[in-house]
Amino acid sequence: MLKPLALTSGEPAGIGPDIALAAWLRRSELKLPAFYLTGDRDFLSARARTLGLDVKLKNVRAEDAVATFPDALPVVATGQPATARPGQPDERSADAAVGSIRHAVDDVIAGRAAAVVTNPIAKSVLYRAGFRHPGHTEFLAELAAQDGNTPQPVMLLWSPALAAVPVTIHLSLRDAIAQLSSALIVSTGRIVAADLKARFGVARPRLAISGLNPHAGEEGSLGTEEQTIVAPAIEMLRRAGIDARGPLPADTMFHQAARTTYDCAICMVHDQALIPVKTLGFDDAVNVTLGLPFIRTSPDHGTAFDIAGTGRANPSSLIAALRLAARMAATAPA
Repeated sequence: MLKPLALTSGEPAGIGPDIALAAWLRRSELKLPAFYLTGDRDFLSARARTLGLDVKLKNVRAEDAVATFPDALPVVATGQPATARPGQPDERSADAAVGSIRHAVDDVIAGRAAAVVTNPIAKSVLYRAGFRHPGHTEFLAELAAQDGNTPQPVMLLWSPALAAVPVTIHLSLRDAIAQLSSALIVSTGRIVAADLKARFGVARPRLAISGLNPHAGEEGSLGTEEQTIVAPAIEMLRRAGIDARGPLPADTMFHQAARTTYDCAICMVHDQALIPVKTLGFDDAVNVTLGLPFIRTSPDHGTAFDIAGTGRANPSSLIAALRLAARMAATAPA
């Protein structure tokens, strides 16, 4: 049976509701996969009125979303109302944002949805309301925990031009360098290779692994982490049968000719990976969480409070995230 995608509402004061409504309006033109929103229908109806959009919304069960999708935007109610106005974050709506994520994950784990697609959240708003996770990625890993075992989440930034993974994610640069280890690089590389095979259909993934320091350390003159941490990890990956090469200077990994030589770039810190992806494919880049027992994608942008409710938000990245989630669900083994 065809299953829908579970789309979270995201931060109520941000553009998540705007781009979700805009994407549904283009469902036929773009032949989008069926999805439903987890959230508050009254809030979404009010946002549609603010935007001047003619969107019919209908509360449904997840099981009825596919049949509903052609005629109305399906909404699976979470029971947690959202009150924030566009561009005006409201801590009272934090529970609505978190509840939308929880509900979507519950649905995909229970088999009612094919994948989770998340709209952007405002971590600063959630932190003030007591949210204790660094970001979406880590929260999803906790929700995926089974028998007390929390999977290692790996953040993949995917676009048609480049796929890149940061080994360390939501940490200060000082903490990221302190946390970097051969073991973390190896576990990240293994997860990337496995999910590229299982969910992207890449028969033999080629991994290009960056160094940490400028010019990959210049043989130790600009830092020794390449020799003591990165190179040993690459050797362990190779011994495991994974096509991995490096350490490579990060400043020469992302030009057009270089990108044809690998399927995914694995970088040591957050910005090494995210800057080139967002430069090459800002409007169609997708954030994918690997290493989870379910598929999760997300637009690769933030809440954009400054344009929420104005009708200027571009739904392209969300549309790419919906399409990629459907593709991954179709590729993944049953």
